[in-house]
Amino acid sequence: MSTEASHGENEFGANEWLVEEMYEQYKSNPNSVDEEWRPTLERYAAHLAARAGAASPTPAAAVAAAPVAAATSAAPGEPSPVLVAKTTRVEAKPTPIPAQAPVTSSIGIVDEEAADQVTILKGMPKTLAANMDASIAMPTATSVRTIPAKLMIDNRIVINSHLGRTRGGKVSFTHIIGFALIRALKEFPSQNVYYQEVDGKPAVVQPANINLGLAIDIPKPDGTRALLVPNIKRAQRLNFQEYLNAYEDMVKRARNNALTAADFQGTTISLTNPGGIGTVHSVPRLMAGAGSIIGAGALEYPAEYQGMSEAQVAKMGISKTITLTSTYDHRVIQGAGSGEFLKKVHELLLGARGFYDEIFSDLRIPYEPVRWASDFETDEN
Repeated sequence: MSTEASHGENEFGANEWLVEEMYEQYKSNPNSVDEEWRPTLERYAAHLAARAGAASPTPAAAVAAAPVAAATSAAPGEPSPVLVAKTTRVEAKPTPIPAQAPVTSSIGIVDEEAADQVTILKGMPKTLAANMDASIAMPTATSVRTIPAKLMIDNRIVINSHLGRTRGGKVSFTHIIGFALIRALKEFPSQNVYYQEVDGKPAVVQPANINLGLAIDIPKPDGTRALLVPNIKRAQRLNFQEYLNAYEDMVKRARNNALTAADFQGTTISLTNPGGIGTVHSVPRLMAGAGSIIGAGALEYPAEYQGMSEAQVAKMGISKTITLTSTYDHRVIQGAGSGEFLKKVHELLLGARGFYDEIFSDLRIPYEPVRWASDFETDEN
């Protein structure tokens, strides 16, 4: 099996539900689908046909079923035999109701309105279930690192204050973390890999580029939510302003249903941010075709200090923190490498190797970034 063929089966990963929905639309009205999607949908149709052929019954199965049919059929001109089921079942006697039990009129009456509701999974939920089944076969492990967020918070305030007074726009914490991931991968490319079998032999593939996948939560008209994971192509070539533009363009097109098939292909590493809804520590599932997925938790004070006043927290020098997790394919990435990668991200978010200087320069902010320094204590008496 070639690398391209095997990897192509999982080229959309968590986004396969979208391909399925587009395919149904394409079957109903081919002209309603953008031409850029058509080669992808034709490949998807061939994949469905191949899968359906593999699922058809074999001749052996048909032969095995023949005796059953023969045993239940009658000879020509004869009445069909009547099969009588025999049982040794004894009807159970009704259990007496204890004297203290409340008497209700519903005893012995089946309430059909309380029946379980069964919903056949389609679209995104169906693909998600299939991907979760496939992910079980991947031997993953997770590294966790908690990072002080004070410096990131202060520099973001400086950045957004300047942008607000000049050309507008805002930089989010996720923007900064994503750029730190890209910088760390440039320094430590062993994390930008994935596992692949080539001609039946296990192999590790080093992609030529960093294609950073972004998990985007999209509300749907029926009240449900969809998860899209498009990616920023060749992210290692972009400065912060170019990366910011690409990020915002992708989110805008995702919300306007304007993404193309190419936006979902070739993701090498993904970033998901469940911290936006308060999740402190996340271990997301890794999809086939990628080597690792990074989860960013909530940016908050440690729980044991959240009841304190802001003044007291500041007096004690307590910083908000953010927990990053790296869930990786243990076949091609080892724990030491994953831990070293998060260490590099940690250092960058604390300003190492000119990280914030680069951001300020790319955004043309005419100030020095805030620097990391240990707190000190003064005697107020």
